[in-house]
Amino acid sequence: MAEKKSSGKRKYSKKAGKSVESAMHRKKSGTLRSGRSGKKVTSRKQAIAIGLSEAREKGAKVPKKKTGAKKSSAKKS
Repeated sequence: MAEKKSSGKRKYSKKAGKSVESAMHRKKSGTLRSGRSGKKVTSRKQAIAIGLSEAREKGAKVPKKKTGAKKSSAKKS
């Protein structure tokens, strides 16, 4: 099999990985809550997003948030 070449540059820091790992443990134990509403997080993707967000706040190396393209709805007049 062909081996995958690594560029040698980490996209996410080890600290970011630990933060995501911590968020996943809190999700599994049922103590992870979402920001504004405070609802219990049940989604795996949401737990990862919260972990990365926390890592970003602590100053860990995490790529910038991807912003979704705005959908423009054509209005008929």
